[in-house]
Amino acid sequence: MKFELLFCRFSRYRLTLTSSRVLPDCCALPVHPIISTSISSRRGNTLDPSCPGDKPDINMSSSGGIRIPSRLPLLLTHEGVLLPGSTVRVSVDTARNMQLVKTRLLKGTTLKSTIIGVIPNTRDPEHDSEELPCLHSIGTAGLAVQVVGSNWPKPHYTLLITGLCRFRVAQLLKEAPFPLAEVEQLDKLEQYTNMSEAAAPEGELGELSERFYQAAVQLVGMLDISVPVVAKLKRLLESLPRETLPDVLASMIQTSNKEKLQVLDAVSLEERFKKTLPLLTRQIEGLKLLRKTRNPRLDNDKRVRAVRKVGKFPGRPFSLDEDGEDDEDDTAVLERKVKGANMPEAALRVCLKELIRLKKMPQSMPEYALTRNYLDLMVELPWSKSTTDCLDIRSARVLLDNDHYAMEKLKRRVLEYLAVRQLKSTLKGPILCFVGPPGVGKTSVGRSIARTLGREFHRIALGGVCDQSDIRGHRRTYVGSMPGRIINGLKTVGVNNPVFLLDEVDKLGKSLQGDPAAALLEVLDPEQNHSFTDHYLNVAFDLSQVLFIATANTTATIPAALLDRMEVLQVQGYTQEEKVEIAHRHLIPHQLEQHGLTPQKLQIPQDTVLDVISKYTREAGVRSLERKIGAICRAVAVKVAEGHKVAKSPESAPQGAEQEAVEQMSRAEEVSADMAAPPLMPIIIDHVALKDILGPHMFEMEVSERLTLPGVAIGLAWTPFGGEIMFVEASRMEGEGQLTLTGQLGDIMKESAHLAISWLRSNAKTYQLTNMVGGLDPLEGTDIHLHFPAGAVTKDGPSAGVTMVTVLASLFSGRLVRSDVAMTGEITLRGLVLPVGGIKDKVLAAHRAGLKRVIIPKRNEKDLDEIPAKVRLELDFVAASNLDEVLNAAFDGGFPGVSNHDSLPQITSKL
Repeated sequence: MKFELLFCRFSRYRLTLTSSRVLPDCCALPVHPIISTSISSRRGNTLDPSCPGDKPDINMSSSGGIRIPSRLPLLLTHEGVLLPGSTVRVSVDTARNMQLVKTRLLKGTTLKSTIIGVIPNTRDPEHDSEELPCLHSIGTAGLAVQVVGSNWPKPHYTLLITGLCRFRVAQLLKEAPFPLAEVEQLDKLEQYTNMSEAAAPEGELGELSERFYQAAVQLVGMLDISVPVVAKLKRLLESLPRETLPDVLASMIQTSNKEKLQVLDAVSLEERFKKTLPLLTRQIEGLKLLRKTRNPRLDNDKRVRAVRKVGKFPGRPFSLDEDGEDDEDDTAVLERKVKGANMPEAALRVCLKELIRLKKMPQSMPEYALTRNYLDLMVELPWSKSTTDCLDIRSARVLLDNDHYAMEKLKRRVLEYLAVRQLKSTLKGPILCFVGPPGVGKTSVGRSIARTLGREFHRIALGGVCDQSDIRGHRRTYVGSMPGRIINGLKTVGVNNPVFLLDEVDKLGKSLQGDPAAALLEVLDPEQNHSFTDHYLNVAFDLSQVLFIATANTTATIPAALLDRMEVLQVQGYTQEEKVEIAHRHLIPHQLEQHGLTPQKLQIPQDTVLDVISKYTREAGVRSLERKIGAICRAVAVKVAEGHKVAKSPESAPQGAEQEAVEQMSRAEEVSADMAAPPLMPIIIDHVALKDILGPHMFEMEVSERLTLPGVAIGLAWTPFGGEIMFVEASRMEGEGQLTLTGQLGDIMKESAHLAISWLRSNAKTYQLTNMVGGLDPLEGTDIHLHFPAGAVTKDGPSAGVTMVTVLASLFSGRLVRSDVAMTGEITLRGLVLPVGGIKDKVLAAHRAGLKRVIIPKRNEKDLDEIPAKVRLELDFVAASNLDEVLNAAFDGGFPGVSNHDSLPQITSKL
């Protein structure tokens, strides 16, 4: 059928139009959706022109012309004008049009039911009435190719209609439920089926046709041919017959509904060309004018670039960092930066590949920004930039001594690194781990090391990090991806050999996003970090020249594999003498500067600092000490400020108000005598002033008072915050031989308590230990309660074993333990004393508490070398290898009943 051929060819050439806008708002092309040959209805019916049941009832003339049905339902539109060859979407918003859709389009089963007449209606549908408006005489027969909508919550539909040809309304047959008219076809449809056979028009019509075609080609040539819709429009001009171009282009260029109505009314082809050619010419002139208005803007852009290059505007200073960019394209500048970054060959290949992709990619694509950010990061990374190390050992030693007091082990390790760097320039950066209580200066030492070496310093806080992407970065396939903290730190410092401080490495978390401690294995392994691969970069980066320094409060929470890759340096707490020296060297000058004071205004003697240390702070570091000194400075600042105000007020008062000022001064004297005149400078803080400022003492030397009854002894404990003394108390009462343990004790301490009871029961006769009624079994008819004060604190560990034995021996014998003795050590069932850790922290805690004798295991004597010489002189150390020696040292005059092991017969093996 010729009508089917018309439908297929019409759909084929209309498929070349897209729903894009290629011109600016002043000359925009209308929206043209892609045409489908199916009709989507509420029932989902699909019409197939090839099916016999879907063939329309059409009239064929004797000459074989294609005719539309003589009777057409009319669709009244107010949104626009449908021209033959164009496609529009029409919203169904009136009752008549709604009835047409429901009755004709949704219930129709033939192709003929999809052909309707579209009549322009100038009446607003909101003011539509039941009376049919005056119809325009000429309309467009259209093919409804799609119906979209629903019946809920109320019926609403949208039609996609393609114009076929013009018709004239001959007679209106009925008005309800929708208009139905007898129509007369005005255009021929054979032009769509016989495109190759169409003859070129001659005479004036041929001239108009040629002028119109040339104008259309000029319009297309002024547009960007790289835009797909413009390229399709160009192909459309080459494939469509010229007599169809006026309707098609009039529907595409920006025209008013009145102008389109004039084109619709132009029945003859010659008149149609005359009506459409001025519209096309106006569109071309608009584009030319738009180009002219853009030229001054380009000149202004060139002027701005020139000003940026000079660096200032006339009349005022100005500076913009453009990295020397001229009028070159951004990609050209980026390519020059990539080639000048001096990156490894593998990274350069990846960057050049991404750069080629970037050049082929339109800027509107989301991936364009991601690729550009990736290349910018690759360019900014310090692939080959490094700083020169300062290898002067003498100046380094002076700088470290000025920055930090004590910490000899750390200073010695840094000087060793400098010495080896002098002998070998290609030394890999060490992986150090400073382990110690808070406030001892681990982070500040790392900063001082960077300043000593002359390197850049960057701190990475790892506390609470529970995602491995924080270390390795995110893959670029994720939205919002970014590199890890290591690569970001290198970008920040701008060199490839900085000092990286990995702070609080013992507080790393673990979650479903991975284990960051496992991700650090590659970073902190000297055999692997020369090719560290971040997920975002996806290329190897050399970290072997980076000096990594990790800090931690304890090694217990650091995974063994990670701890094995680091060189652990213990940073112990400070003694009282070291704290006094640190306060006068660093803390007091810093606090004076922070509070606007000078040494001429405030002086804190050493005795006062010692009182602050012993009576207001009890810590391994100096943070609390610095806060207390800050409180003293604030109190003095108030006095100084009040004194200045009182001293200046009489001078600034006018002469007429002298009497009033004198009266105010006298009242002030009555209220506060110390505010009557500025304080004498310098203000010296003595013990009385210290108590007024800081209040009552927070810590007292209560050791002797706590040991007034049998069954009390002092143990030594290690915590991540330093060493602590620990009181252990025991009592007994009549019972059934049960042992009660309180104080939030762990399993190890509970086992130590049972070990102590078992050893004492087995040696009760030797040491003359009895129960409450004098029996030789200490537990017979007796219950024992063992308590560790500070019950809110969880306690565990084996080092309290000797303390428990001493407490129970004191309880069973009724003798007091020496009040100046502290002890630590693990016990066995045979009565041996085994070594424990944290000796230095424990000894310093005993020294802070004012104790005089410390009992330690024999095998821990080697740890005494780490204790300052002054502390060793002030303490009496007893190295015990068994519990006999512990008990003999813990009681005045020794412990009665202790057997002399030297007199025991020596057993010689006969093997």
